[in-house]
Amino acid sequence: MRAARLIRMVLLLQSRSAMTAGELAAELEVSERTVMRDAQALSEAGVPVYADRGRAGGYRLVGGYRTGLTGLGRSEAEALFLSGVPGALREMGLADAASAARLKVSAALMPSLRDASRTAAQRFHLDAPGWFAEPATPALLPAVADAVWDDRRVVARYRRGESEVRRELDPYGLVLKAGVWYLCARVAETDSYRVYRIDRFVSVEAGEERFARDEEFDLPGFWDRRAEQFARAILRDEVVVRLSAVGLRRLSYAVDPVTARQAVAGAGAPDARGWVTVTLPVESEEVAHAQLASLGPEAEVLAPPGLRARFVADARRLAGLYPPAGDGG
Repeated sequence: MRAARLIRMVLLLQSRSAMTAGELAAELEVSERTVMRDAQALSEAGVPVYADRGRAGGYRLVGGYRTGLTGLGRSEAEALFLSGVPGALREMGLADAASAARLKVSAALMPSLRDASRTAAQRFHLDAPGWFAEPATPALLPAVADAVWDDRRVVARYRRGESEVRRELDPYGLVLKAGVWYLCARVAETDSYRVYRIDRFVSVEAGEERFARDEEFDLPGFWDRRAEQFARAILRDEVVVRLSAVGLRRLSYAVDPVTARQAVAGAGAPDARGWVTVTLPVESEEVAHAQLASLGPEAEVLAPPGLRARFVADARRLAGLYPPAGDGG
């Protein structure tokens, strides 16, 4: 345990010019006193860790000290090769660079670990697009990816409804969600952050100007917040539904799984028949009708009246299609 922590500490200091005791403690999930003891242990073992005193002080490695990768274990090496997403790298035009990087890492590993890339690939494969969806790589994705990696401001034109809009954007990061590529960017005119579907870009032109990246910007956190806002924005209506035990089990297949779990968690006790009444946020009555119809007789819509009327009409039509045996059906 401590040996792994000491290796992490050296690698952290190797990747940054200097770190305070507090920063190291947060990264290693230990106390600052433990950081001090570990630094002393590294120094005694011959690793040139130096501590600067004062407000601007911290720990650093002296003389450009570098450690090799020979301390990697098999599980660590395999996890390293799992960290890439081959399909996404290929779509961004980075397949060659990623291949070269993997070769360099493989060459630095001990002989017994050099098959890590093959063993990892045989045990895990990421297929990002959803079922029954034709994966399509946006033609402008490589150009956008180049601008993202190089921090270059771009002038983009994109489709918004029936019109085209021109924007100057600082491209901060790319997100691949369910087979669809998105750009998270700062709009130069308004200094606000927005999300754009890359397949809606008509043109992207990167100039020579580089933008100053806000180091506080957190791409995963930004995306999570926007995704949550989007989900709340489209779920504007509510429906009340009674569900059988089977309907409860199937609900997460009919609607968004997170929405289903939250609705079931807030439901009351089952009635005498074992049915549970839940309140579901939905995008619209039309969407709710299509989603809940898949539950068949395991769900009864109670409200709103308009949606219930749709299911009453459906039930009458079904009864006409499937009359009881002997009625001439």
